[in-house]
Amino acid sequence: MPPDPEIFALAQQVGEQLRRQGRSLAVAESCTGGLLGAALTDVPGSSTYFLGGVISYADRVKVDQLQVPEAMLRRYGAVSEQTAAAMASGVRQLLRADIGVSITGVAGPDAEGSKPVGLTFIGIVAPTLPSTNVSNARLALKRRSRGPTGPASGGGESVHRFQWTGDRWDNRRRSVIAALELLVQTLGR
Repeated sequence: MPPDPEIFALAQQVGEQLRRQGRSLAVAESCTGGLLGAALTDVPGSSTYFLGGVISYADRVKVDQLQVPEAMLRRYGAVSEQTAAAMASGVRQLLRADIGVSITGVAGPDAEGSKPVGLTFIGIVAPTLPSTNVSNARLALKRRSRGPTGPASGGGESVHRFQWTGDRWDNRRRSVIAALELLVQTLGR
């Protein structure tokens, strides 16, 4: 099956920017189940900048592989701003990447307790993280940035909140597109 043209174009842009800047990338995915990693590896030559990823669908993998604190998961849940930040930081540290990106959300078809279908958080941890902005009417975006974070050793952190309205497949696809768009904007500054 050929790659989605929109996703492929964004993945190419991310790759060009990473290659030009000499940076590496690692991903931690939950609700997208590897779709972001697949999009990045669809681009020929991606092994020069894409180190790999962790599909942390189960909370145990978030804790054991990404060092997401169990107390954080109990307090905020797997689909939260805090968990997205910890996942991005954890994968960056685990794979020794310059940039860590995470996606965690409720893809559907059912809500998870008080968290509605389509609620998604995307985290980015990078050495020098500028503020990012997604100007797109289909996104409900809440942006938060802060300075250096602990184990990411000097990395800035940005977490973005989205509320998708599609079905399971569309919500997952939109999450991958949003993550790639955020990377393009972050790397372009």
